[in-house]
Amino acid sequence: MPLSDEEARLLHQLEQSLAAEDPDFASTLRGSKFMAHNRRVALLAVLGFIGGLVMLFAGAVSKMTWLGVLGFLAMLGAAYLFTIAWKRGIGGRDEVATGPSGKSSRSGRSHRPGKQSGSFVDRMEERWQRRRDGDER
Repeated sequence: MPLSDEEARLLHQLEQSLAAEDPDFASTLRGSKFMAHNRRVALLAVLGFIGGLVMLFAGAVSKMTWLGVLGFLAMLGAAYLFTIAWKRGIGGRDEVATGPSGKSSRSGRSHRPGKQSGSFVDRMEERWQRRRDGDER
């Protein structure tokens, strides 16, 4: 069910206020969407590579040169897509907080503070511990 215009406007305002209050957290959330997309592209590229390999062998066995060439081209295209997705970052939960290598300069800036002050999860755990220790005293 799609959002109404009012709900979409409120959601957009919430996203803007989050980005204004805590830009590191907002960039972390945006990065996870990009990594999920890159993982899907990488998975499809692997499947395309396997399909191209099957076409290559089918062309060689059946002596249809055009099918073998088509399979080879499919393998090249799939390998190219996989390398692009790999460079953009297909890492898991640990790499989301520090930012993938090879992205735009925006992610390069978020990578340095993450390296100096720890990952997002570590910072949140430290804040939680400080709150708990403050409440006990």
